[in-house]
Amino acid sequence: MNNFMKKIMFVFLLLISHSSVVTANELNFGEMVDQKATTPISQLMASPDKYVDKTVTIEGLVTSVCKMRGCWMTIASDEKYQKLRIKVRDGDMVFPLSAKGRKALATGKFTKVEFSMKQTINYYKRNAEHEGKTFDAASVTKPYIYYQVVPVGVKILG
Repeated sequence: MNNFMKKIMFVFLLLISHSSVVTANELNFGEMVDQKATTPISQLMASPDKYVDKTVTIEGLVTSVCKMRGCWMTIASDEKYQKLRIKVRDGDMVFPLSAKGRKALATGKFTKVEFSMKQTINYYKRNAEHEGKTFDAASVTKPYIYYQVVPVGVKILG
């Protein structure tokens, strides 16, 4: 390998090692996360009404992030195929898309969101349209309910 190639290889390796350090940094948003008081998401979802309006700390892998404003993330549960959303008011915290695939912790209020029947029908109709499926409003018999954490502090690990 000639000197020119060695220099290029050195610069390339330097850039790679530098970018690895940058992406491995821990990110903190809002207040400190109470890492000692984590509650498994599966435990919250097993009896969610027991935790509504209580402060909880969750932890798990970030599976998705709001692409528009970074105002929400979904965090995978310790139980397969289960997840929980964390949601902030637009601009309060801005979660980067690079958080996806990283472990995160969030401390905040566990809340219940219940749609009206009209909102529920619109929600399912929009989802069906997005997936190219047909939708029958008569199939909706009860309001859509979901739970989320409204965080005061979030830590995204490297």
